[in-house]
Amino acid sequence: MTPSPTTDLQNQCDLLRSLHRPGAPLLLPNAWDVATARAVVAAGFTVVATTSVGVAATLGYADHEAPTDEMVAAAARIATSVEVPVTVDAEAGYGMEPAELVAALRSAGAAGCNLEDTDHTAGCLRDPERQAEWLKAVRQAASADGYRLVINARVDVFFGPFLAGAEPGTQEGLVPEALRRANAYLEVGADCVYPIALWETDALRRFTAEVRGPVNVVRLPQTPSLAELAAVGVARVSWGPFLYLDAMARFAEQLASLRG
Repeated sequence: MTPSPTTDLQNQCDLLRSLHRPGAPLLLPNAWDVATARAVVAAGFTVVATTSVGVAATLGYADHEAPTDEMVAAAARIATSVEVPVTVDAEAGYGMEPAELVAALRSAGAAGCNLEDTDHTAGCLRDPERQAEWLKAVRQAASADGYRLVINARVDVFFGPFLAGAEPGTQEGLVPEALRRANAYLEVGADCVYPIALWETDALRRFTAEVRGPVNVVRLPQTPSLAELAAVGVARVSWGPFLYLDAMARFAEQLASLRG
């Protein structure tokens, strides 16, 4: 008997969740279209993750500015093109209500998603209690639909200072707030937390020691080696927009060389 699409998706959700093992991190090179998703699988990776930066750019938009239906359609094309779980960078939820977001992710065939706690309209972090309630509603909507969606809750405490050029040695002071948010998100049903741009070893070690769930780290140029990340208990490593940005830089170099 051939498994139904619903059964296949649930199995992919369960597989994705099972691959979050502290100390043996799941590696997620982020794809931005069908061709790159297939390349990730061909290279032997067991899960495809998307990058909202790259997906939006291929659609002709800046990050956080692409229409929701186009982002969801792009995710669906990727998910239907590969036979491995796909986890979608769903930004801050596209402004959708939880049930609407869950329905969109399920229709796209997403086994998991990233959901960040930045309010891009206001240009600041969301209130952690309100964000926890929103994540709880997402989990409840998925559970009510029998959908075992894997939620990776992004914690953006380190991100703004990193983009602003914070000096090395400043991240440890931000760990308490990051932990407060991360543990609140895990308590309401997130499967993993993603303190994006956390890279300083001491701060990362403290975070992973005190958080109550799996941790996703982004592979910045200054991030410790994969072996070091495994040693401090990281469960998931993603590349965010960096593979896309590197590919575009190489493309620009090739174009420049065509003029001889």
